[in-house]
Amino acid sequence: MSFDPIAVRLEAARSVVSDAAALALSMRPPPGGPTGTLKGRQDYLTEADGAVEALVSQRIQELFPEDGFQGEEGGLTRQGRFRWVIDPIDGTSNFARGRDRWCVSLGLLEQDTPVAGVINAPALQEVFTARKGYGAFLNGKRIQASPISNPQESMIEMGWSSRVSTELFQEKINAIMSLGAMPRSGGSGALALADVACGRSDGYLEIVIQLWDVAAALIILEEAGARTSPFLQTGGLTGGATILAAAPGISEALSQAVNVKF
Repeated sequence: MSFDPIAVRLEAARSVVSDAAALALSMRPPPGGPTGTLKGRQDYLTEADGAVEALVSQRIQELFPEDGFQGEEGGLTRQGRFRWVIDPIDGTSNFARGRDRWCVSLGLLEQDTPVAGVINAPALQEVFTARKGYGAFLNGKRIQASPISNPQESMIEMGWSSRVSTELFQEKINAIMSLGAMPRSGGSGALALADVACGRSDGYLEIVIQLWDVAAALIILEEAGARTSPFLQTGGLTGGATILAAAPGISEALSQAVNVKF
């Protein structure tokens, strides 16, 4: 049997992220006003962010010392042919209030190509996984993007960011609503993209989002048959960039409405 370095890494990542998610869940504050500090407007940082990232970084270094590693909190700390990219808690504003919609997201890039990813939402008891060429899964069951083709029946989520002007945000929301779609905003980019991959949602737009938010989701979307804008090719490898993901049947209509190309 031939050795598949990506398969080995994905299996290890599932275990590491499971432990990290359990740690995060144990540190989640009770429901109520937000805990933690603000890095920016509505941009929370909690003690759990650092603890989870440190755990994953150490475990990955022990298992794959030759691999690169990049985290939301620590930046690019190691380099290699394979690069792990983690968002220790995606949806921190939800986490900081004791809500359930947040996750640990760990993506694997080979050079600059997404090849595997794990998104673990422990409070929801959901784990999304994918490996390039082998499909995408939710709790071990294969997932596919929504078959919907009528934008007027679609549900579209848009992420909010303090880096985007109110005017631009309203312009894009109005464009989504002009299609007859139902707008949503849930506070976790990684889970919003995972929802597109499994058909719970028909599209997701965020004007400025970072690599760690989407590194795991990119391969999950690809393997689930969703369409995704060229995030990595339009600045996403080195800074904030726009992402649009959509079910194939409404992708062109949504692309034209929000003026983001696939």
